[in-house]
Amino acid sequence: MKLYSQHLSPQRSSNEAEPSPMIEMNTTPLIDVMLVLIVMLIITIPVQLHSVNLDLPSAQTSPVVPEVVVLQMDAAGFLRWGADTVPDIAALNAKVSAAAAQPVQPEIHLRPAADTPYAYVAAFLAMAQKAGLTKVGVVN
Repeated sequence: MKLYSQHLSPQRSSNEAEPSPMIEMNTTPLIDVMLVLIVMLIITIPVQLHSVNLDLPSAQTSPVVPEVVVLQMDAAGFLRWGADTVPDIAALNAKVSAAAAQPVQPEIHLRPAADTPYAYVAAFLAMAQKAGLTKVGVVN
């Protein structure tokens, strides 16, 4: 009981130090004000819609399926256009030009053999591009 009474007594002993004043700033009101400002800012900013205008093609009711032509090529320069054998470069150029002139261009699947030099493949791709073929792919 003695401790309790000493604790409640207004008199202090000489050994107790004076409490030091609080030197830190109370930041709770500042945080409250900042939160209110943030909420007000979020409410007052208009909602911005990020949209991109796209011109999409219309749906086709009957899609035209292009013809697929397989062009086989080997290291010796032997060419096969579908089921036909191509004797030389002039005949190949004529077939490529005829394919490019069609209203619906066929898909050309170039199938070179594993030992075919890249120069042959590059020459055919350049020929196809020069003729205006747009659907050419190299198939392994």
